[in-house]
Amino acid sequence: MTEKKPMSLTARIIIGMVAGISAGGLLQWILPKDGDLIIPLYFFDFSIRGVFVDFFFEVGGQIFISSLKMLVVPLVFVSLICGTCSISDTSKLGQIGGRAVGLYLITTAIAISLAMTIAILIAPGEGVNMTSDATYTAKEAPSLAKVFIDMFPSNPFAAFTEGNMLQIIVFALLFGIAMALSGEAGERVAAVFEDLNEVIMRLVTILMNLAPYGVFCLLAKTFTDLPLGELLSLAYYFMVVFGVLLIHALVTYPVILKALTGLNPLIFLRKMRETAIFAFSTSSSNATIPVTLETVTKKMGVKNSIASFTVPLGATINMDGTAIMQGVATVFIAQVFNVDLTITDYLMVILTATLASIGTAGVPGVGLIMLAMVLNQVGLPVEGIALIIGVDRLLDMTRTAVNVTGDSMVSVIVGKSVDGFDEQVFNDRDAAKKDEDIDFHHLKKSKV
Repeated sequence: MTEKKPMSLTARIIIGMVAGISAGGLLQWILPKDGDLIIPLYFFDFSIRGVFVDFFFEVGGQIFISSLKMLVVPLVFVSLICGTCSISDTSKLGQIGGRAVGLYLITTAIAISLAMTIAILIAPGEGVNMTSDATYTAKEAPSLAKVFIDMFPSNPFAAFTEGNMLQIIVFALLFGIAMALSGEAGERVAAVFEDLNEVIMRLVTILMNLAPYGVFCLLAKTFTDLPLGELLSLAYYFMVVFGVLLIHALVTYPVILKALTGLNPLIFLRKMRETAIFAFSTSSSNATIPVTLETVTKKMGVKNSIASFTVPLGATINMDGTAIMQGVATVFIAQVFNVDLTITDYLMVILTATLASIGTAGVPGVGLIMLAMVLNQVGLPVEGIALIIGVDRLLDMTRTAVNVTGDSMVSVIVGKSVDGFDEQVFNDRDAAKKDEDIDFHHLKKSKV
């Protein structure tokens, strides 16, 4: 009798995602906010909806998110130091950084250009005369000089506690270069960091095995609170943004990957499924870094010395999904308020959104802050954000999945261009599968 093959991690995560969406939607239908079932007890009123939404779903989801974020800073710092000190040629490091930044900015510019072109052709805001008293305060876009100055930490420990990824990346790069130039002392320190990296990656694997439950809680909470009425009223705008996101992820990225590397884009997309689901559920490129790094190195064959630099950098400056939302939203708001934008205005939107993506945190909701900057630049009313804020949560989840797909694609391209890529691993359908599942029962036995 053959032993039953365990279900793959990807399949379990997809089941968790579908179950979470179904549970959230069902709970919202049975127990809406204004129709909650309250049971009076001796000292307080017991809310049935609150037990599920505010306790089980909220607690489970936030613990999962916090666990992911807990790993981000140590993982990026240790991995980047290991990768940097293994590159003896510092000029190669400059090539990696230059190509990665260049590709990220180019794909962001393509994304927003594609979004505005499709939005102008479809015109989702024509005939929609919506008004709103709500306001949204715009944050002033930082100057390019300010962005470069802020990349260098005056206090690296403050950068760690604040989670400032650009400053952590710069400090790790300098520290790794210093280790590579320090001879035997650097080699001894490097050995310690290699061991730390191995332990942290094992911690990532353990956390990934708990992911189906975290994904379930996050999506159940989201779809319980998602205002379906607002989603339906703005369905035209929603479908345009969602459609452009799909085109960028399933057409633009594969075409660029095929053109620059000759690799099979279908293999790339298949191996991205798990990471995309993670990103969709967390709505945070930063929180997804551990999973993205694991996928890029173990499933796609990019060397850790490359991926440990390109993935965290991408989570910080690559905002293709956000750029798409900004492009469609700018055209939509202009049409709603009957404002005619010139070619110069559209070019200004492309430039502002591309530059504003540098240094913007990869956290949920940041796209709306960036959109306020863009609207200010072309003289559109910032209060127009109130029109789309109701449906932005679901779009935020989708565009994060697009962002991490772009991070992974650029990592593969850069890795292949500097001989930091194993094509055999990329083409191996079962690459890294042995690390997906941990037999916790076996671990308990081995300790006895």
